Amino acid sequence: MDKQIIAVVFGGQSPEHTVSLKSAAAVIKAIDRKLYDVVTIGIDRSGIWNHFSGAVELIEADAWRSGGFCERAFIAPSRDVKGILLPDSGENKFIKLDAVFPMLHGKNGEDGTIQGLLELAGIPIVGCKTLSSALCMDKDKAHKIAGLAGVKTPESVVLEEEDDIGPAIAWASRWGFPLFVKPVKSGSSLGITKALDASEMPAAIASAFLHDGEVIIEKGIDGFEVGCAVMGSGNDIVAGSVDEIELTEGFFNYTEKYTLQTSAIHVPARISSRKAGEIQNTAKVIYKALGCDGFARVDMFLTPNGEIVFNEVNTIPGFTGHSRFPKMMEDAGYPFEIMVNTLIGSALNAAGA
Repeated sequence: MDKQIIAVVFGGQSPEHTVSLKSAAAVIKAIDRKLYDVVTIGIDRSGIWNHFSGAVELIEADAWRSGGFCERAFIAPSRDVKGILLPDSGENKFIKLDAVFPMLHGKNGEDGTIQGLLELAGIPIVGCKTLSSALCMDKDKAHKIAGLAGVKTPESVVLEEEDDIGPAIAWASRWGFPLFVKPVKSGSSLGITKALDASEMPAAIASAFLHDGEVIIEKGIDGFEVGCAVMGSGNDIVAGSVDEIELTEGFFNYTEKYTLQTSAIHVPARISSRKAGEIQNTAKVIYKALGCDGFARVDMFLTPNGEIVFNEVNTIPGFTGHSRFPKMMEDAGYPFEIMVNTLIGSALNAAGA
């Protein structure tokens, strides 16, 4: 029986390009080669797509574009192809795909763009589809939908680039500090500032606008951040263990997420099993309300009085062996290799492939 062909897409134009390479390398290594053949598609920082045929270690080392292992490649939107076109092969050469596992973090990867292309092409996706990816990337819309599902969200206001920031700063000052100023659509805490007083607001807003055309100002939540990995579709979903971010200063920004210089992540979280169960149930409610599918990490806050407040959903969280999502699933009984191959099998089964 022929093995099914799974494409892993990595890189991209997002500031999270380097993180994507490490996540993709871990996924590629974990895929069961007795069941699947793997095609690797790299998108460089200028947005050029390539079929990469070299060793996975070159992806991990960010050296995949050198050595002559790349040839131009495109996802063909026509449904009679269901795969990639290699335009420089001297002929109309195609590679058919049974599914695509996007490992693209942030913009142009986690925001519904590549998911839309794959759905147009009729190629099954491992992970969230177009609408849920776009909604989860938009912090304002995600909060509104979660709120309609009965989940508490931070009080906030949204600014567009042409808006006068004066009323927003006045509004923020009435609430009190600290406040968080964020791009509405961005990942890995890029462009986020913790403003401690009104004097810091203009620079914080300007910094956030460098990453997106909309900025959201959120009231700070007392307590600490917790997360929950969720896998599955519809009513058939499973939650991983809850993790806890312990901070000694500042907030969980881009540097902390990938270096843990002044913070620590505890899996499982140092909370009661009852509270962990409440967080898992809340994560499932948010996951379903936003139409998530396949997998996602739901981030929340736990306040000193035990209240759970929604923060955001990452539809393609970090996927290295030490990333939060895999650690939560591993603690719940899904080692990395089993988790990766379970996700691929579920996507293929859902598509009838």
